Amino acid sequence: MKKVIAPIVVVVLIVVGAWLLLPALMQKGDPKVSKFLEDADSLILGLQQYKEFVGSYPSGTLSDISKALTGQTDKKILILVMRKSELNTKGEIVDPWGTPIQVYFSQNGILIRSAGPNRVFEDSKNSRTDDLFRSS
Repeated sequence: MKKVIAPIVVVVLIVVGAWLLLPALMQKGDPKVSKFLEDADSLILGLQQYKEFVGSYPSGTLSDISKALTGQTDKKILILVMRKSELNTKGEIVDPWGTPIQVYFSQNGILIRSAGPNRVFEDSKNSRTDDLFRSS
C-alpha cells in the first residue's frame, strides 16, 4: 500500500506546483511584461528626478502625477521619461494592456503596480494573480 501512495503523492505535488507556477511561466516570455518592467523602471527614475528637483514626489491622482511630470503644474518641471509613457484619454499612465497603473510612494521608495494581462487588480494573497509590481 505504501508503495502505491508514494508515487501518487509525488504526482499530486508536481501537479499542484505546476498549477501554482503557471501564471509566472506564462508571463516569462511575454513582450508586454518586459515592456511594463522597462516602462516602470523609467517611471521610477523620473519620479526620483522629480523629487530631487521639487523636494517631494508629485501628489494627487494618477492624472495629477502625469501632469506634474510633464510640466503642467505651477512647478514647471518636465521629466523626459514621460515622452515614452502611454496615456489614456483621462491623462493617466497606462500599462501595456491599457489599464491605468497604480503608483505608491513611501518616504524613500516607489512602487508601480500593473493589473497585468487580465486587466483586474487582484488581492496579492491570491497565488494565481497576474498583477505585476516594480519598486525602487
